[in-house]
Amino acid sequence: MENEPLIAAFQAVGQGQVFAHWATLSGTERAGLLAQAAEIDLTELARLNDTLVVRTSAPAVVDWSKLAPAPCVPLPAAGGEAGTWAEAEALGMAALRQGRVAAFTVAGGQGTRLGFPGPKGTFPVSPLKQKTLFQIFAEKIKAAGLRAGRPLHWFIMTSHANHEETEHFFVTNKYFGLDVSRVHFFRQGRMPAVDFNGKLLLETPATLALSPDGHGGSLRALHRSGALDLMQAEGIDTISYFQVDNPLVRCLDAAFIGFHLRARSEMSSKMVRKAYAEEKVGHFCQQAGQVVVIEYSDMPLAMQRELEIDGTLRFGAGSIAIHLIDREFARRMAAGGPGVALPFHRAEKKIATIDAQGQPVQPSKANGVKFELFVFDALPFARNSIVIETARADDFSPVKNAEGLDSPQSSRADQLRQYARWLQSVGVVMATDPTGLPQLSIEISPLFGDDATSFAERWRALPVKPAIVDGLYLA
Repeated sequence: MENEPLIAAFQAVGQGQVFAHWATLSGTERAGLLAQAAEIDLTELARLNDTLVVRTSAPAVVDWSKLAPAPCVPLPAAGGEAGTWAEAEALGMAALRQGRVAAFTVAGGQGTRLGFPGPKGTFPVSPLKQKTLFQIFAEKIKAAGLRAGRPLHWFIMTSHANHEETEHFFVTNKYFGLDVSRVHFFRQGRMPAVDFNGKLLLETPATLALSPDGHGGSLRALHRSGALDLMQAEGIDTISYFQVDNPLVRCLDAAFIGFHLRARSEMSSKMVRKAYAEEKVGHFCQQAGQVVVIEYSDMPLAMQRELEIDGTLRFGAGSIAIHLIDREFARRMAAGGPGVALPFHRAEKKIATIDAQGQPVQPSKANGVKFELFVFDALPFARNSIVIETARADDFSPVKNAEGLDSPQSSRADQLRQYARWLQSVGVVMATDPTGLPQLSIEISPLFGDDATSFAERWRALPVKPAIVDGLYLA
């Protein structure tokens, strides 16, 4: 044991308890534990223990008096210039035709909160055909590629927990008709959990308590996996980032891309108007000339409720985790360096571990700390960062909870409302309730239309219009 350099390194920094049960482990278990230990940057861990666990460094304090709403580009319906939006869309379409943009889905989560036993991306969510989140995204990306006249690349970040199952799902479903060579999977990084004294926790005698490093870890994973090098070789300079739980997301939005490129932004974001003051989304703000996101849990409630003269929320620009990221900016953030690194956040959690005898412990309250990175923390480092408004009804209806808000039921209803709006926009008479929810259960494949414009073009081209009946599926 003393001849193992890795074990010696852990012992030298007071983390030798990781190998406390070494003598009882099989050869396979020893190899697995060493592989997990090799994932840990002991220098980084010491810094995190010092700043986030022992708390010898005071956390940064926001000067609320100097915080202002971030400037946003409004939709034409909200006062934006229709001509400017048209120009942005044309610029974005040109970039898609040139193959400069790739879709990037953060898909490391499981469907646990939904009571679903698999990767969240394999959860069925469409109202009629029960298409999975992954299939919906695949069809949207294929539709964008057909418009662009070329197949587009899709990068999918999995986790250690769901990587094999995710890959198998795509193989089984023949990649939903996408070019296999343009769908790329890689794993998210992991971080160790520690107790309140900074000691690494073991999940079993042969395994560390490891967990994904947060959605901000996507930038490090893009770099470490070689995805950024592949993008560079393929001529991709813009990454369209979105999370796996939002079936309404416009995966490759030409207008958004155009605004991003025209501003020469290194990281751009979409926002929706908050539905109400206490809605649990982050707030786009401006601090010291930089765009930042302040989480709802951090901003004082009185500020969240502040109103403008017209009665709208002052801090009403809600973050929905949709970004465009310049490839070399992602590389720079992943590499880090003095003053250029995402900050880790402390999260106190109940962590399954073992006692000194190696017996399982299921804590009834928080017994340790996990470290997480948030992707929006990259915004203050980005040059020319911009925020673009999007319509909630066309871009945001996440599936997070088993019931109620942001549930499969609410998201399916929002999909139905979208289909009804599209049909009504081309003159179809369709009965809906006061919220716009149609009485009929229908579905429109993204391959028939993935936004109001593409749907209208396809509908008008039909020589014979189908009857609008319950169970109608347009593909």
